[in-house]
Amino acid sequence: MDLSGLQAVLENVSSWIWGPWVLIPLLLGTGLYLTIRLGGIQFLKLGAALRLGLFTRKDPDSDGDISQFQALTTALAATVGTGNIVGVATAIGIGGPGALFWMWVTGLLGMASKYSEAFLGVRFRTTDAAGEKSGGPQYYLERGIKNGFGKFLAIFFAISAVIACFGIGNMTQGNSISANLENSFNVPTWVTGLVLTVFALLVLVGGIKSIGRVTAGLVPVMIIFYVLGAIYILIANIAGVPAAFAQIFSEAFTGTSAVGGFAGSLIIVAVQMGVARGIFSNESGMGSAAIAAAAAKTSHPVRQGLVSMRQTFIDTIIVVTCTGLVIITTGTWNAVDDEGKQISPALMTGEAFSHGLPGEWGHYIVTIGLVLFAGSTILGWSYYGERSLERLVGVKAIMPYRIIFSLVVFVGCTTELGVVWAFSDVMNGLMALPNLIGLLVLSGLVARETKKYLTNDPKLTATTDEVNAFMAGDAGFEDWKTQAVPVVKAR
Repeated sequence: MDLSGLQAVLENVSSWIWGPWVLIPLLLGTGLYLTIRLGGIQFLKLGAALRLGLFTRKDPDSDGDISQFQALTTALAATVGTGNIVGVATAIGIGGPGALFWMWVTGLLGMASKYSEAFLGVRFRTTDAAGEKSGGPQYYLERGIKNGFGKFLAIFFAISAVIACFGIGNMTQGNSISANLENSFNVPTWVTGLVLTVFALLVLVGGIKSIGRVTAGLVPVMIIFYVLGAIYILIANIAGVPAAFAQIFSEAFTGTSAVGGFAGSLIIVAVQMGVARGIFSNESGMGSAAIAAAAAKTSHPVRQGLVSMRQTFIDTIIVVTCTGLVIITTGTWNAVDDEGKQISPALMTGEAFSHGLPGEWGHYIVTIGLVLFAGSTILGWSYYGERSLERLVGVKAIMPYRIIFSLVVFVGCTTELGVVWAFSDVMNGLMALPNLIGLLVLSGLVARETKKYLTNDPKLTATTDEVNAFMAGDAGFEDWKTQAVPVVKAR
């Protein structure tokens, strides 16, 4: 069956959704608006948020399923994936080095969006019929926006998330893993598919607590492993780093590209690729990370919102920057192959690391990094799909979903997925639209309740008992404490 026509249609739809007239202004505008309303919270509270997430890690005696750190690593597992390797290369290869600047802008503004959606995920979470916390846009859009429009947005998001999880969070990740292992180590795709399927089954059947334990151990190791390799290359090419930064900043506003074009069009391309690939990488504004945040043991929504905000900082400002600088300093972004064609973005990062490290080390680091990144993404997105499906049909569908999701990994590992990639981009965009609308509508609630909490605990050092004491009588706090108690009946 020839699917090339369908793929072309999906790619056109994706280009419109992620183009300069829909998601790009909505993403940047929402992030900027929330940054202003929250008083630049991502800059003023970053240090306290880093300490809370990395060292405190949890709020003892608080309600929830997993620790704040595990909620963070689960969300990181879903976001630190192929977007940090292939996505960055695609942005720079098409939009030029200036695209990295717009990825930074998307990340910095997106931290306010990520804070807001994580705050709302906890603020409007509930307890399902199995006794587990459930939250995210599929709940806070309906509970926060008290009319039929809110319910429509919530259901629209849930349906989009369930469909998207099988694409961008499953088959495409499995395909990236199997293709790279076959190319680097001659591992047959069916072997990779079988191993990944068994691994997914073993982890996912245990639910969010099992996912949280695995991601808490895996995610820090994989990020450190990859970043250290990049830092080695940057130190070896230290003389070229200042020039790389100068090129990034200058070409963000003048435009240049490996594929050519006139100046005005190249500026637009740099912005479009930087924002589109930035959101693909860190998922700020998509609402997905709010689903993981809702499961956290936390004494107040503000605290988990600040912890989750760090996800975007780690993903974009650290991992994406490392990848981008390696590609630019090694000159790989505009290199050509033996036929005189630009190196494919799928191979660009590997080529950059191979140039920067001795022997085959660079190639192996990127391959192993991609395997770990994509593998962890499968775990994180499985939970997003599960909670969205639970919102639609109830807890009875969860275990069958976990089994089917794991089996579909094998399909992704052994099948060509051009149409699935295009379809996934469309569904990701459709997830973001209702969530961004909801963030704007609920921004007043987020700002008001954030200010109330931070006035009493500016350094995020309060214990659970202290939080309960100074927030006693606050309408929003009492509403949160009671909303999470009732059990949602199985539908």
